[in-house]
Amino acid sequence: MDCHDPEAVAHTLRPRLPAGISIHSSPSRRALRLAQALSPLAPVRIDPRLCEIDFGAWEGQRWDAIGREEIDAWAANVFGFTPPGGESVAALQARALDFASSLEKNDSDAAIVTHAGVMRVLVSHWWQLPISDCLRLEFAFGELVCLDIWPEE
Repeated sequence: MDCHDPEAVAHTLRPRLPAGISIHSSPSRRALRLAQALSPLAPVRIDPRLCEIDFGAWEGQRWDAIGREEIDAWAANVFGFTPPGGESVAALQARALDFASSLEKNDSDAAIVTHAGVMRVLVSHWWQLPISDCLRLEFAFGELVCLDIWPEE
């Protein structure tokens, strides 16, 4: 099986999902293709809050192409630093948590097709991990992560 082929990944994951589960997806092509393959007969709910972090001017750049001062500023404050034209990890976490809190009560079983950065900030929030541990969390394409989430009181 090609682990990057959405159809092959969906074929493996589909039997593990509850019948009638709602599917929510990032609008990115790669995520959306997997979400649509998971739910060929039901609509996929696209939500931009599930997009990967926006690195702005850093997007697609090699680390050695970014100024040393910017890298040092980011390393000193990974959670709060905002790359030029991008967003901070704090902003990513805020929008991901906003999405999670907006799931309707009848969506208690929901499949979310998103990106590693979104998963890192959600899981680290719910598990109360420090930001240094958050960055070490790894999620592979098509990996099934099951979380039981209860509303915060």
